[in-house]
Amino acid sequence: MSQPADAAMLVRHEMIPLPDGISLAVTLYLPPDADSAPVPAILEYLPYRKDDQMLARDYDLYGYLIAHGYAGARVDIRGTGRSEGALPEGEYTEQEQADAEAVIAWLAARPWCTGAVGMWGISWGGFNAIQVAIRRPPALRAIIAVDASDDLFHDDVHYIDGLLHLDEYALMIDHLNALPPAPDFPLDEATLTGRFDAAPWMMTWLGEQQDGPYWRRASLRPDYSRLTVPAFLIGGWWDGYRDSVFRMAAAVPAPTRVLLGPWNHTFPHDAEPGPAIEWRAEAVRWWDHWLKGADTGLLAEPPVTVFVQHWRPPEPRLADLPGAWRSEDALPPARTTSLVLYCGPGRSLADTPGPPDTASLRYVPSAGIEAGHWWGELTPDQRGTDAFCLVFDSEPLAGDLEILGLPRVEIFGSADASPLNWFARVSDVAPDQTVTLVAGGGRPDRPDPLRDPAEPMPGASGLQADPEPDWLPLRLHAASWVFPRGHRIRLAISNAMWPMIWPTPRPATATIRLGPTGTRLVLPVVPAQDRPVPEFPAPTIADPAPGIRSWGELLPVRWSVRREPDGTVLTSWSGTSGAEFGWGTTIDAEQLAYQVADDDPARASAHGEARTEIRLPGRTLILQSVLDLDGDAEFLHYRFRRQLLSDERLVRERGWERRFRRDGH
Repeated sequence: MSQPADAAMLVRHEMIPLPDGISLAVTLYLPPDADSAPVPAILEYLPYRKDDQMLARDYDLYGYLIAHGYAGARVDIRGTGRSEGALPEGEYTEQEQADAEAVIAWLAARPWCTGAVGMWGISWGGFNAIQVAIRRPPALRAIIAVDASDDLFHDDVHYIDGLLHLDEYALMIDHLNALPPAPDFPLDEATLTGRFDAAPWMMTWLGEQQDGPYWRRASLRPDYSRLTVPAFLIGGWWDGYRDSVFRMAAAVPAPTRVLLGPWNHTFPHDAEPGPAIEWRAEAVRWWDHWLKGADTGLLAEPPVTVFVQHWRPPEPRLADLPGAWRSEDALPPARTTSLVLYCGPGRSLADTPGPPDTASLRYVPSAGIEAGHWWGELTPDQRGTDAFCLVFDSEPLAGDLEILGLPRVEIFGSADASPLNWFARVSDVAPDQTVTLVAGGGRPDRPDPLRDPAEPMPGASGLQADPEPDWLPLRLHAASWVFPRGHRIRLAISNAMWPMIWPTPRPATATIRLGPTGTRLVLPVVPAQDRPVPEFPAPTIADPAPGIRSWGELLPVRWSVRREPDGTVLTSWSGTSGAEFGWGTTIDAEQLAYQVADDDPARASAHGEARTEIRLPGRTLILQSVLDLDGDAEFLHYRFRRQLLSDERLVRERGWERRFRRDGH
């Protein structure tokens, strides 16, 4: 099909044939004269249903691209959206990547394409842009990866910091994967078998609780030499995937460019929090250089642009964050130094160590909600969580102190139970005692050979010590912050971060060493220096997609918390959104609730429900999904159920139930 979107953009719906006979659905966003004046193609490759769930977003995203001499290709992954085939067995499969190579070759051969192809995307689209670039398809000239990761086990949303995580995504993806394709929503046997009957992906993730071949098969880390395609890496200080930007910028042989802003998990032109920028102007310059061979001056500029965050109060609903843009020649900047602050008696944090001592803390499984849900959002005052932590404060700072990079905590600690997770947070304590989260991270109590350094950093004596059995190096997530004069730096250490991380099953008391050979914080300090200040245009205000009206909000998540007299803590969230199309209406609703008891963390539980109502001429479809996860000291118990109804008549129902032995979680 072809349809004119407006005078400046042509939209075509086509099917891309694959070698095995399956075809993938693509929406092509083209300049009106593309058939007579070929342009490069930019591919985005997702399972997120281009014809309903993402249609309004795509229209806005690609309208800008078309106006600057490019074609956009938005493709549904095999077995999702309008594409043919059975649903894949999970994310980032070999089949997904092989199909992408065929798609790129098909795009390059179109008469409206110059033969040059780029690949871009946010989140999943950024992940597979990196993964496909590793395979080096001949026509793929460059990529842009926004809010993506190079490490599927440590930094994706299944095992954050290598620790078990369950959130809205786990419910949403196994729910939406079951939907028939829009706009016809057929209920034939082949469609239902390939989608509705497909096993939930979360069962696979729970069966892979340790790092290994399953997670590394599609991870760039640890072998960065494989990425030789030029890569523009974009991240946000309040996005959960930002660490990969630092690792990739430092290690890949490909030409790279970095943009790090104040955003959450969003495109920078639609950022929340802001300030938002028209990042697509920089994207066009990137594509012009690598896909058109134009001299845009790009390589003569500093390759790194960062938004340096200034202090703000702990308010999770800020629209714009204070700070300033700056260009750098490297990430981290070459002038970065390490400030070592030692945890001492009296809960002090100082650049000179105090006498040897210890500090102990009881594991409180329900602690942590103020720290957020994936180290990737603005958070409230941290004092609620700090009350259940070992807290160490510096003296008021004599001058401003800027950090930029990956803070690290060298924990020397042990506990009377295992497994037990360890968490650390760095915060800014203002003179009015409000506490703003700056950076955080976690780790298991077992060694991590891929990510742990070989030896501890030098102690106060300057001598390199051999690794010690109670040494737990904990790399916090990337941060930018300027601590103002008169503020204090706070380090908080705990063994729970709920509901971000699933609780370990046994009560415990942890003890850390203090003093010269004890626990310490290492901050990447960046001395002041005159640097170029980049300027960005304001975001382009696009016309809304024709024929679509949207309302409501599924995300961002806003939690409610209730503490019962018996010690049980309940946390819940719900959201609703809808969209009206020319062919019908969709309404989505989700809710997720967690429960944990401090004296019996093994029986922590989560319950989620998702519902999609599709109102079509002459019929109404309803898809309902229910997820439950709970357990005991030895096992995790997983249950998932789907129901599909047409005009209140049950069309199909499937359920899955599995028990997984806890493997360090």
